[in-house]
Amino acid sequence: MAILAEAKRVIMVEAQAVAALAERLDASFQQSVELILASKGRVVVTGMGKSGLIGQKIASTMASTGTPAFFLHPAEGIHGDLGMIMTGDVVIAISNSGETDELLRILPSIKRLGAHLIAMSGNPDSTLAKAGDLFLDVSVKEEACPLGLAPTASTTATLAMGDALAVALLVERGFKAEDFAIFHPGGSLGKKLLLRVEDMMHSGSAMPLVTEGTLMKEALFEITAKGLGITGVTDAEGTLLGVITDGDLRRALERGEDILQATAGQLMKRGAKRIVRRELAAAALQIMERFSITSLFVFENEQDQAPCGVIHLHDLLKAGIA
Repeated sequence: MAILAEAKRVIMVEAQAVAALAERLDASFQQSVELILASKGRVVVTGMGKSGLIGQKIASTMASTGTPAFFLHPAEGIHGDLGMIMTGDVVIAISNSGETDELLRILPSIKRLGAHLIAMSGNPDSTLAKAGDLFLDVSVKEEACPLGLAPTASTTATLAMGDALAVALLVERGFKAEDFAIFHPGGSLGKKLLLRVEDMMHSGSAMPLVTEGTLMKEALFEITAKGLGITGVTDAEGTLLGVITDGDLRRALERGEDILQATAGQLMKRGAKRIVRRELAAAALQIMERFSITSLFVFENEQDQAPCGVIHLHDLLKAGIA
């Protein structure tokens, strides 16, 4: 119980530290966002120790959401890496005390290089805070560490401030899911945001289709040959009237029906679910999950009645969407 109580105390202290930030947001935050938006350069985030680790995450979040950014280690900056900074860049310097030696040593060079400086500190009266063109207050009432030594609530608050900046910039830039996908082409996330239904649908001769007058003996061959466990049923003009799945056939046999003497039109299930070919493949997965189905017929647009393809759950699984 003592362990859980301590864990809850830590979480509550950090939660209160983050909540307090919202009350302190002022014109400096808005001006910081406007400064970055107006900049023709990049955002350079710098900080030492735990502040540096938080800075790396802030830079990474910005870079992945439409704001060109990178992290510069201040100690490496002293020994030549300040050459990464260009005129017009915006530097976000992070230090809870605002007196970190390595950070203070690069401030004059940042100014000489013609970069703007946003100071992010927990000490409004610090050297760093006074040197900044703008100051973001990330001070906390207390650290979650019972000794008051290990950066805990202060690093959480700083991370939250960085996220607030990144998201505000994202919104102001009109950043969309499609833009996000460009920066995340790998893994399941990129696939969900990039792959569209048309990229993996079965079309042409690979699409299982029969007409409503087709005998079920032939319809069975179509289902088996195309290997998707389904066939669409159309009229003479190609309009999709319904579908027949292998599950429908099993249920018909269980009811004692002589399916071989029936036509596809007699056994088909009307009201097939559909999707447009330009939709994201992830949208097809959502429809399949919602209606507990494994296939969707694909159409050129919402008005079309003749399908141009079919997509199966296995296609989504193979592509890593599901």
